[in-house]
Amino acid sequence: MSSLPPPILVADKDSLGRLVRALAPYPVVAIDTESNSLHAYRERVCLIQFSTPEADYIVDPIRLPDLNPLAPFFANSSQQKVFHAAEYDLICLRRDYHFEFTNIFDTMSAARTLGWSQVGLAAVLDTHFGVKLNKKHQRADWKRRPLKPEQLDYARLDTHYLVALRDLQLQALTESGHWPEAHEDFERLARVRGDSGHAGPDPTAFWSVKGARDLTPEQAAVLQFLFAYREEQAARRDRPPFKIMGAATLMELALRAPTHTEDLQRLSGMTPKQIHRHAHGVLRAIQEGLDAPPQRVPRANREPDDVRDRYDRLHTWRKNRARARGVESDVILPRTALWDLARRPPLTHAELAHITDFGPWRRETYGEEILALLSRANPSPGA
Repeated sequence: MSSLPPPILVADKDSLGRLVRALAPYPVVAIDTESNSLHAYRERVCLIQFSTPEADYIVDPIRLPDLNPLAPFFANSSQQKVFHAAEYDLICLRRDYHFEFTNIFDTMSAARTLGWSQVGLAAVLDTHFGVKLNKKHQRADWKRRPLKPEQLDYARLDTHYLVALRDLQLQALTESGHWPEAHEDFERLARVRGDSGHAGPDPTAFWSVKGARDLTPEQAAVLQFLFAYREEQAARRDRPPFKIMGAATLMELALRAPTHTEDLQRLSGMTPKQIHRHAHGVLRAIQEGLDAPPQRVPRANREPDDVRDRYDRLHTWRKNRARARGVESDVILPRTALWDLARRPPLTHAELAHITDFGPWRRETYGEEILALLSRANPSPGA
């Protein structure tokens, strides 16, 4: 337990209103979330932490499902929202509550832009503030109630130091001349939208199982039905699919295609408890797969050779630029921008403005190099 004052728990409508009023005067607020991805079929945001220089707050969305009063705060361009590794948090908050975001500062993105050797929050706080984070509750089921005091203390430490870290990084970014570059990445993060998570089942998702593409078409059909059975059970019991049955077990079942309960006992991945619970469903899925049409590996959509060539040239250029600067390659230019440049090669500096995730600073800094590289890759007809 830390020696800091206890965080303020926000778990009813009145306390949410007080939180909104408390956040309003601050131009910079730190935020984090805790979700239950390791414990549910469809994860959800289970905690939202806020920190100002004066206090730490923890919002409980399980007890307080209507968070609409927070929407103006997240959309307010005059208040900066500080996250560490913002993308996942933003995707989850947008998915669960339809929030829109402006004025994001991501301390992990800033660390990467600055070329820091370690960018994880625990390492950064240890290095710059001498704070050691205890990750004991990292894999906790954050949906379970009541929350223990040590869980609340753990959760608030993920935001308590972020405003101070942001101040340190902002100074370093400004002094090094990399603030415009970092700011463009923050704006990109504010636009990120992930999968809604509520689409219907994907009948081709079984191909993502490790080793699936090495199966025969007949075995692949069995895997497809086993995968669908596992998804159905996971959804019904609200558990992650891997906690219903491991991928290795699915593969062994698809390879051997047992047809009797006693055959399941000889499979290393099938415990007595699993056999008792799933024998009927698994054997039925296997039979349905054996009776179904064979499944052949889908052909990947191959990019045209000229697009692939441009992408390879751009990828090499980006890697060399990053090595010279001492940063990871995607700090120079996001992968989305590389593909858009390869697929829609611009001919003029003005056309660069239409490229995905290629903001004014990067256009000014890298535009002429990229136009020259693309013109060499695409000689005019008859040249």
